[in-house]
Amino acid sequence: MIGIAFCVSEEGCDLPEISLAFRKQRKICKSVSVLLSSRTDGSPLIRKICKSVSVLLNSRTDGSPLIFSVLINFGAVSVLIEKCGMLLLCSIGLHCICQVFCSSCAGVEPMQVQETVENHLKSLLIKHFDPRKADSIFTEEGETPAWLEQMIAHTTWRDLFYKLAEAHPDCLMLNFTVKLISDAGYQGEITSVSTACQQLEVFSRVLRTSLATILDGGEENLEKNLPEFAKMVCHGEHTYLFAQSMMSMLAQEEQGGSAVRRIAQEVQRYAHEKGHDASQITLALGTAASYPRACQALGAMLSKGALNPADITVLFKMFTSMDPPPVELIRVPAFLDLFMQSLFKPGAKINQDHKHKYIHILAYAASVVEMWKKNKRVSINKDELKSTSKAIETVHNLCCNENKGASELVAELSTLYQCIRFPVVAMGVLKWVDWTVSEPRYFQLQTDHTPVHLALLDEISTCHQLLHPQVLQLLVKLFETEHSQLDVMEQLELKKTLLDRMVHLLSRGYVLPVVSYIRKCLEKLDTDISLIRYFVTEVLDVIAPPYTSDFVQLFLPILENESIAGTIKTEGEHDPVTEFIAHCKSNFIMMN
Repeated sequence: MIGIAFCVSEEGCDLPEISLAFRKQRKICKSVSVLLSSRTDGSPLIRKICKSVSVLLNSRTDGSPLIFSVLINFGAVSVLIEKCGMLLLCSIGLHCICQVFCSSCAGVEPMQVQETVENHLKSLLIKHFDPRKADSIFTEEGETPAWLEQMIAHTTWRDLFYKLAEAHPDCLMLNFTVKLISDAGYQGEITSVSTACQQLEVFSRVLRTSLATILDGGEENLEKNLPEFAKMVCHGEHTYLFAQSMMSMLAQEEQGGSAVRRIAQEVQRYAHEKGHDASQITLALGTAASYPRACQALGAMLSKGALNPADITVLFKMFTSMDPPPVELIRVPAFLDLFMQSLFKPGAKINQDHKHKYIHILAYAASVVEMWKKNKRVSINKDELKSTSKAIETVHNLCCNENKGASELVAELSTLYQCIRFPVVAMGVLKWVDWTVSEPRYFQLQTDHTPVHLALLDEISTCHQLLHPQVLQLLVKLFETEHSQLDVMEQLELKKTLLDRMVHLLSRGYVLPVVSYIRKCLEKLDTDISLIRYFVTEVLDVIAPPYTSDFVQLFLPILENESIAGTIKTEGEHDPVTEFIAHCKSNFIMMN
C-alpha cells in the first residue's frame, strides 16, 4: 500500500505533495512529521505525535513498536486516520494500524477491526484518488512496483482497483493493474469492470471464463449471471461484435451449441431492451448476407421496432418459393416479439389483406425443421406448418376480437386448449393474458372466482415446461400489484387465486422457484401471514414423500415458523404439518 497511497490528491490529507523519493517507511514518516509540525493550522496533538515519531525513527532501526506506544498513549489513532490516513498507512502499514486498534478496542475481534480499517481506507482512496499521480508512479519506476503485485493478491484491494477502474477508465496505471489481475487468474471477478472491455487480451479471458460459468450452471445460473455478462458484452460495439462473433462460431458445435445460441439471443434481447440497435450485427453473423433482399427487409423492421406489410410481403414471397432461405434467418428473438405484438396484443390493428402473410411467417419460424438431403436443404414437416398456421389464426381471431366477452371465451375454451398445445401459440396466449389482466380495471369487472385468463395459465403450465419461468414471473407481478380498486377482502381472495396458480405450477415440476419466492415473502414480512398459511396448506395437500433435500431446506423453515405451523396444525391422528416435520427430521440432516 505504500505506492497506492501516493495516488491520493492533496485534498484528502490536506498536505503539500510529498516527493516520490521519500517512499521508504522511515523517510516518509520523517517527512510527514516535519511537514505537519511546520504548518500553523495543524493540530498541536498531531504535531506532537509526529515529532515523537520522528525522534523514535531517528534513534532506532525499527521504530514500529515505539510508534504503537506513542499512538496509544496519545489516543490519536482516529484523528490520524481521518487527517492523514493514506500517509499513515505508508509509514506503519495496515497490519500495524490494526494492531493499534486491537490494543485499544477490548472485546472486538481482530478480523472485525481489520475489516473496518480496510473499508475506511478504501473509501478514502476512492474519494481522493488522483489518476495523474498514479500514472506518474509508473512513469518514474519503469517496472511493475512490488507493492502492486502484493496488493492484487488480496480480495479487498482487488475490489478497490475494480471500483477505481470504473471511475477512472483512462488511467494507465489502473488499466495495467486490471491486466495484472487477469494474468493472475482472477478474471472471473472483473465481469463488471468497463476497463476490462478496452483490452482485447483481458476481455477475451473474462468472456471465456464468464461463458463457461454460465454454461456449467444450468438455467438458474443463467438467470443469476446473465445480467452482468450481457452488460459487459454490450459495453461497446467492439465488445458486442467480438462476443457475438465468438458465440456464433460456438453455436455451430453439436455439443453445447444450442445453449450458446440461447445465451447469444438473450444478449441480443438485452441490447434491444437497452435501446441499442444491434440488428445489422445480428444479421451479418447469420445467413442473411446471402439473401440481400431478406436482409434489407428484416433490418428495416428490426431497426424501427415494428412490422410493416411491404417488408412482410417480401419475406412471404421468399419463404413460399420453391427454394426458401434458411429458417434461422427469421428466428431472431426481437423479430418474433414483433409478431407477438401484432397478432396477440389486444387492440393491435393488422391489415386483413396481409394477415395470412404474418401468420405464415410466424408459423414457418416456429415449426419448420430443415435438413440436408443430397446436398440440398429441405423442410421435412410441412404438415406441421399448416396445423401451426391454423392454430395461430384461430387464437388470433379469439384474442383480438374486441366484441368477444368473457362468456364467449369460456365457450371457446376447448378450442383454446387445443391450440395452446402448439408452443408458439402458448407463448402468444401468455403475452395476451399478461396484456389483458394488467389493465387496471380488469379484476374489478370479474365475477368468477378464477377468471378465464388465469385458468389459461394453468393449461400453459401443464403443456409447456419451458414457459414455467414466464408464468411464474407474471403471477409474481400480479401478486405484488396493489389492486386499490378492490376492497381488502377482494384483494385477499384474488391473491389466494394467484397462489392456487403457483401451487399448480409447483405440481407441474417448477418446485424450487415457487417455494423460494414464498420463502422470500415470509422473510421480508411484506405479505399477509394468512396467505402464507394458505399456500402451505395447499402445498401439503399435493406433496408426498420422497422429498429432495433442496425442497426440504426451503420448505421446512416455513413450516417451523410458529406463526405458520401453530395455526394450521390439526387435532387428531392425521396432521400433515407434524407428519412432514417428523419425516424431515428422521430422513434428513438439518443444517442451521
